[in-house]
Amino acid sequence: MTARFTPISRRTITGSIAAACAALALGGNALANTWPEKTVTLVVPYSAGGPTDVVARLLAVPMGQSLGQTVVVENTVGAGGTLAPARIARSKPDGYTIMIHHMGMATAPALYKKLPYDPLKDFEYIGQVLDVPMTLLSRKDFPANNFQELQDYVKKNQDKVSLANAGIGAVSQLCGMLFMHQLGVKLTTVPYKGAGPAMNDLMGGQVDLLCDQTTQTAPVIQDGKRVKVFGVTTPQRLSSMPNIPTLDEQGLKGFDVKVWHGMYAPKGTPRDVMAKLNTALNVAIKDENVKKRIAELSSDLVTPDKATPEGLRKHLAAEVARWDKVIKAAGVSAE
Repeated sequence: MTARFTPISRRTITGSIAAACAALALGGNALANTWPEKTVTLVVPYSAGGPTDVVARLLAVPMGQSLGQTVVVENTVGAGGTLAPARIARSKPDGYTIMIHHMGMATAPALYKKLPYDPLKDFEYIGQVLDVPMTLLSRKDFPANNFQELQDYVKKNQDKVSLANAGIGAVSQLCGMLFMHQLGVKLTTVPYKGAGPAMNDLMGGQVDLLCDQTTQTAPVIQDGKRVKVFGVTTPQRLSSMPNIPTLDEQGLKGFDVKVWHGMYAPKGTPRDVMAKLNTALNVAIKDENVKKRIAELSSDLVTPDKATPEGLRKHLAAEVARWDKVIKAAGVSAE
């Protein structure tokens, strides 16, 4: 017996394909409409209590309220802040694991010869968050009382002076390296596992100097009892602490280190999910409590045009190029 096949018209095939595509689209929209259905994890590359951690915890609450789910902050510490980006780059691109990171995303390619991720290729960009100036501090009983005295003392006693940082590859290390480079000195550097422990030892008198973000240093500067401050790292003085001169105006010409922060997701995270994450970020940076607390930390939340995927993408690319030149000129390396 010969089998008979009913011919299928091109119109029928085309209709079937269209129906299937429509079903997939509806399924995708349904997924986007229900996301998130569980807790979102916001990964921080540094220790609890440090500057980036402080910012993450401030943002987590209003972001969670916008998303309708809890946003949990999780610290993935190590390798100068490169473990967390490596983790995010390998994470499932479903929007449930995201990251906040500072300018270390831009400096890492120049600092590390074998970086396990590419900041410009392996992530989706949620948006910029804020800019944070840095300050140069010493223990309270350090012999110098102003920047000129600090320069003189350091140059004469460089083998006796210790300079703390938040870990190899951290921005505080970079700031300290540039400080030494411009003064032409080599101090004993003491890396810690985060800015919090470094600050604790500075206040305790175990180390001499530390260059760190105002999110960490502003409270101890303002109480005036536990550290000395020698200058801010931005070209202009801070409106919140106008009496503190810049390092630039005190002789370190061109010294400009401002720590910017951005938020990232794994490459391939669905566009609709990214849109929700961006909306949540913008809700957070407009939150009155967040604005108040960030101002108290002498920092600046970004304008809405920067809190966008494109704003972060362009800024990151420009910063990678900028710091590549600066780091190579200074001879700084994390390896």
